[in-house]
Amino acid sequence: MASTEAMRETGGSLMFVGLAVWVVDLLVVFFLPAAVKVGREPQFLGVIVALGILGLLLMGFGYSARSESSEE
Repeated sequence: MASTEAMRETGGSLMFVGLAVWVVDLLVVFFLPAAVKVGREPQFLGVIVALGILGLLLMGFGYSARSESSEE
């Protein structure tokens, strides 16, 4: 079993990576008007939704790992 400090670091890292994925998602949203002009709006919307869900999952797993490590 992992130590408490390792679990807290892993949880913090997952939360940071999830936030970074959301920043990349905002970059994709920034280029959405160009995608509409070219006609690739459905593909961009799919990428936006996928990145949003991935970021949310990573932050959720990180939060749960940090909370489990503080309970012990």
